[in-house]
Amino acid sequence: MFADPPTGYMENSVSYSAIEDVQLLSWENAPKYCLQLTIPGGTVLLQAANSYLRDQWFHSLQWKKKIYKYKKVLSNPSRWEVVLKEIRTLVDMALTSPLQDDSINQAPLEIVSKLLSENTNLTTQEHENIIVAIAPLLENNHPPPDLCEFFCKHCRERPRSMVVIEVFTPVVQRILKHNMDFGKCPRLRLFTQEYILALNELNAGMEVVKKFIQSMHGPTGHCPHPRVLPNLVAVCLAAIYSCYEEFINSRDNSPSLKEIRNGCQQPCDRKPTLPLRLLHPSPDLVSQEATLSEARLKSVVVASSEIHVEVEPASTAKPALTASVGNDSEPNLIDCLMVSPACSTMSIELGPQADRTLGCYVEILKLLSDYDDWRPSLASLLQPIPFPKEALAHEKFTKELKYVIQRFAEDPRQEVHSCLLSVRAGKDGWFQLYSPGGVACDDDGELFASMVHILMGSCYKTKKFLLSLAENKLGPCMLLALRGNQTMVEILCLMLEYNIIDNNDTQLQIISTLESTGVGKRMYEQLCDRQRELKELDADLARLLSSGSFGNLENLSLAFTNVTSACAEHLIKLPSLKQLNLWSTQFGDAGLRLLSEHLTMLQVLNLCETPVTDAGLLALSSMKSLCSLNMNSTKLSADTYEDLKAKLPNLKEVDVRYTEAW
Repeated sequence: MFADPPTGYMENSVSYSAIEDVQLLSWENAPKYCLQLTIPGGTVLLQAANSYLRDQWFHSLQWKKKIYKYKKVLSNPSRWEVVLKEIRTLVDMALTSPLQDDSINQAPLEIVSKLLSENTNLTTQEHENIIVAIAPLLENNHPPPDLCEFFCKHCRERPRSMVVIEVFTPVVQRILKHNMDFGKCPRLRLFTQEYILALNELNAGMEVVKKFIQSMHGPTGHCPHPRVLPNLVAVCLAAIYSCYEEFINSRDNSPSLKEIRNGCQQPCDRKPTLPLRLLHPSPDLVSQEATLSEARLKSVVVASSEIHVEVEPASTAKPALTASVGNDSEPNLIDCLMVSPACSTMSIELGPQADRTLGCYVEILKLLSDYDDWRPSLASLLQPIPFPKEALAHEKFTKELKYVIQRFAEDPRQEVHSCLLSVRAGKDGWFQLYSPGGVACDDDGELFASMVHILMGSCYKTKKFLLSLAENKLGPCMLLALRGNQTMVEILCLMLEYNIIDNNDTQLQIISTLESTGVGKRMYEQLCDRQRELKELDADLARLLSSGSFGNLENLSLAFTNVTSACAEHLIKLPSLKQLNLWSTQFGDAGLRLLSEHLTMLQVLNLCETPVTDAGLLALSSMKSLCSLNMNSTKLSADTYEDLKAKLPNLKEVDVRYTEAW
């Protein structure tokens, strides 16, 4: 239909289906940059501003016309050999089109996807022929959702088909390298998941999967594709979750988290609870120690957050649980895994397919942890414990995952081994789960000792970490020290040296434990010698500084000594002092107030892990020369920190980690 008047804008649109032909005007004296559309009843001329725009219109109209034709032909298939030929022609047209647009390749894929979804009675060979025909389009394009569903079905039904290796491999590689968010396209993740399971069904099984992971990482020591690891981990987490979906869906029939926490499962019409296993009983750790009397064994308490398990020598003793009943907050992970005694005889049993899936994807996590460049990111991704509680209660899962945790514990990089701890206070981390008394602990504390050893190297929070061990894991530490574990002996000595333990009876138990082994006795004697020397330090320092020969001293370090605020009276006699290190001393608020009045030239002050509070720190606002101040692991508040920043104009370096102001 022509527009009326014959020039200008068209009053009515022309449908693509009505276009019979599209031609470039090329005769002599023809209007410049025009297209001629042939429609029923006449022609329409379209004039563009330049030749490039005219050509774009021409190819776009041709493309739309042909796509409409193929949609019509393929919507009513009669003979599949003809359909296959049309699909190949459609693919060739998309590959040879001069147009540069994502829809050029996506449109044929969507047509084929719709064709397959509407014709479910195709033979396997017809499936494979169609997949091979559209393979060239998949080299640079993600398959649409419905096509992913079709690919998943093929992977499940014919995992040994050559199509899986030859066609799907580059498609999955592209997905893992370029996908940014599986949340927006979950079927891509499901297709990747089913593809890996199909590889695992081949004769070589995990060896094929291992080679695939190696191909994704690359031959060098650093993977050039930053999205590969997060995408692989996302696929692993989803697959592992699916293994326990049956148990997760039945949570409505299990006790609530609050009931589990309070240990008060009321008799009702509930179905049997989820088959979760209890916390590992701690008597196994202590029953073999001949050096401890029966009374002492009974007094050992293994603590995990707010749950305490009292260790008794009798094998029939039941763990005594105590919890904060009045707290309505969400219980932590170990709380949730502590269930009623009725569940202690039950265990999670996965079906054969779920069991194979679990084994495959846990093995992939183990493979990922073997790559040095991937380990920091992997540790960070797994730090929040992104697995359902049913998986953590499954002995096979935690036993297999232990290899990954060991790799984290062996890595000297702080960014890796620090991920063994919880993401935030009040939540359990891998350290708690694999510690003696934790739900995942299946050894005599070897992994626990390894984790403690590497975490103690993160000295920026040593004192805080020791305090946590004393509150929650003192029993296991003492038991492992009795077996001669040097790391645990060092831990107990440090607890005594830093005055972590306030209770005199507990201190005597620790001393008795140390004196029960050769290595413990030797290290305790060394500790006693150091303590005797340190007690004289204040007096020695006073005598040293009162000699009058240090008036020009500019740098003084008293770190890791037992000096107190009493030495401040002698430090103020050093008017030229510019740098003072009091890290991990007993220097307090009274000393700070005295220093702030006299040491006006002080530029660098380290108060890390000292007992100072806001009362003393506020006095530092008068020390205008300060340019570096370390208040890490002190009782600094956010308000005091803001006040200091406002009143100390030269302050350039500040460390407030592990304080309220952090």
